[in-house]
Amino acid sequence: MASSRKSAAKQVSAPAPAADVKSTVLSLGKGLRVLESFTSREPELTLSQIAAKSDLDPGTAFRVVKTFVTLGYLRQIDGAKRYRLAMKVLDLGFNALSGMDLHESSRPILRSLVGEVSEAASLSVLEGADVVYIERVQAGWMRLGVNVRVGSRIPAYCTAAGHAILAHLPAERRLEVLRLRERVKLTERTLVTIAEIERRLAQVKHRGYAISDQETIPGLRVMAAPVLDPDGHPYGAVSVAAPSMAGSLDDFVATSAGPLERAALELSRILRVSGAAATA
Repeated sequence: MASSRKSAAKQVSAPAPAADVKSTVLSLGKGLRVLESFTSREPELTLSQIAAKSDLDPGTAFRVVKTFVTLGYLRQIDGAKRYRLAMKVLDLGFNALSGMDLHESSRPILRSLVGEVSEAASLSVLEGADVVYIERVQAGWMRLGVNVRVGSRIPAYCTAAGHAILAHLPAERRLEVLRLRERVKLTERTLVTIAEIERRLAQVKHRGYAISDQETIPGLRVMAAPVLDPDGHPYGAVSVAAPSMAGSLDDFVATSAGPLERAALELSRILRVSGAAATA
């Protein structure tokens, strides 16, 4: 009977696989659980609250907390038995954020956008009257019929990436860019007058992304969304491209819009936090 109870106890509290235990510093995990127990909604905690939230017994929680107080990662509130994160914790976060580079971080995000429908994904910025590609990932089977590489320049007035950026510029700056160069029809669908481009840009701003359906090159569709800095100004645009023969425009939008907008938000977040870390 006793042996069966021991067996049951072993089953209930079975340890992690041996390989995991060997590669895990358990005390470090306990310490991180203590730090993670503090949140913006609960910035100050008592020792008992810390123990409960980090799933530690009171004695272990006490030793971990005292260690972090000694090291400067926690501080005790004067005159109270409560603790909160100390400024030293911020150093860890800022060190991580300062190492985030938008160009480097964009490549896995761009790769995630390339698949059966979209055969290329790019990050571009506005330079003068042109959009300049600063990162690009493309599929190996490429049916796009274009040779766009990092450093390639395309007129902003007629491209999805250009429209995504222009739509978020102040009106005066936008008109300045549109007037920098002659606007010519690259295909029969290219918009060239300022009035019709402005109408398109209003749609882009409202919708959140821009679409170019064979407006720069016959047979090429491109969708782009803006990458915005913390003040809401466009740093650049992330875009995906697909051949028109891959399917209908509705299918292209339905398949690509969601992932593209999420990628733009993620790149905007990286831009925001890396800039905040650099400022700090």
